[in-house]
Amino acid sequence: MTVSQSRTPDSAQLRLLQQARELQRQGRGAEAIARFREALDTDPANGEVWYELGYLLKSEGRYEESLQAFGHALTCVISRPEEVHLNRAVLFSDHFRRDDDAERELRAALALAPHYVPAMLNLGNLQEERGQRDQALQTYETLLAQPDGPDPDNNQLRMEALARIANMRPPASLNDPLLQRVRDAAESQPDKTVRANLLFALGNSYDRLGVYDLAFDAYAKANRWLVRQAGQRHDRGHVERLTDALIDAFPSGAKADAAGAADLGRPEPLFICGMFRSGSTLIEQVLAAHPQVSAGGELDWLRRLASVQLAPFPQTMATLDAERVRELAAGYQAHLRKLFPLAAADAFITDKRPDNFLLIGLIKRLFPSARIIHTTRDPLDNGLSIFAHHLHPKIAGYACDLSDIGHYFGQYRRLMAHWQALYPGDILDFDYDAFVADPRPALEALLGFLDLPWDDRCLDFHRLGNTVKTASYWQIRQPLHSRASGRWRNYGPHLDPLRRALAEAGLSAGNQHKVAG
Repeated sequence: MTVSQSRTPDSAQLRLLQQARELQRQGRGAEAIARFREALDTDPANGEVWYELGYLLKSEGRYEESLQAFGHALTCVISRPEEVHLNRAVLFSDHFRRDDDAERELRAALALAPHYVPAMLNLGNLQEERGQRDQALQTYETLLAQPDGPDPDNNQLRMEALARIANMRPPASLNDPLLQRVRDAAESQPDKTVRANLLFALGNSYDRLGVYDLAFDAYAKANRWLVRQAGQRHDRGHVERLTDALIDAFPSGAKADAAGAADLGRPEPLFICGMFRSGSTLIEQVLAAHPQVSAGGELDWLRRLASVQLAPFPQTMATLDAERVRELAAGYQAHLRKLFPLAAADAFITDKRPDNFLLIGLIKRLFPSARIIHTTRDPLDNGLSIFAHHLHPKIAGYACDLSDIGHYFGQYRRLMAHWQALYPGDILDFDYDAFVADPRPALEALLGFLDLPWDDRCLDFHRLGNTVKTASYWQIRQPLHSRASGRWRNYGPHLDPLRRALAEAGLSAGNQHKVAG
């Protein structure tokens, strides 16, 4: 039933709301949520508070409760209901994988506010993820055609749309007006993140035109703006200490507890990990074309488990008993079943978050029989691709500097060597460069590792038409090619900082497969 009007909070309710907001500012989310609920118990018609509660629940990872809270907000009088629909769309898309529901929410927002820029940008992004190129371009063009307004945030989102257009429909020549438009927008954009995205789009345009010095200059500028936005540099010491802690928490000779995930049944999770930009999305898409594999994409369940429930991780692994392990494993399986209810009972469901390589020890505690695909790529190509894409500084703070990328690569390889020694036979190194050079032998080895029969559809992965929620969503909609293998050769001495850092880590680089051109 729709509530017609929200009452003005009385003094007791105002105190509860003030306490809730202060607790939220202090990072005490659970207590803040309790105070908001107390306030709503006596004033259930306050749509604005339902919205605040929904937003807080979303930030705390309590997605189902958040969706319900936003739903309650829509039954009340609320000043900007289109914002509620937008937040519900984000939940449906990112956390429930219900893209039809996400699109309905975005269109509901636009029905209420036809020029609501955030909903338009999100709609274009969803269309990209679903492989709807023409629709996405039309949405971005419509957004870009809107006149400048008084809201600087909306103007910045319009420039995000310009960057997306340049990536989807790159300039055909150095004289293309779109190239100049992106260049001008990048030079004048005050927001650091938006400027960085425009510069990445500019760099990608130059790269496709074969003007590699200009491309590298654009990438370097983009990364400098991201560093300014983050306000701090990458901490190499922290990475080294974390690597040491993970190795110490899962010492050599330790074995996974075979009783840890007993009797949980299928679908069994299949983990794909490695460095970002190492081909994990491609490999997941290839496997998803097999009838016994369902693509799960990049899931944040394990990362949130480690950072919240198991904090401080990995030190807590020393006291994690078998009963708790079984409880956590069952929770992960339940999460998969809820996200992918249509997955076949005997199918693998993939979890391809690349930085799960940090959590392989935890994965093997939860799922002793888990199989892990480790995607590898020539370090120079991998490092260049990281440098040429916007990776969130909180997730990949090393990505903005070639020397930092090389250092991080060395620590990642050190940790992977430990996992491979600890769990021999359970981790398959899958070489991206070898696969694109000669796909069948690599794919046969991969399917053999998973005890899956050969299926020709795996090499027609680009025809799947499924939703892909990573920066590679357009690359994997093309037939297999090797153009990105050996791309580093186009950048010559620009990559010297990366070469030196890799050499210091004892790593060789420079694959022998097809030269990019």
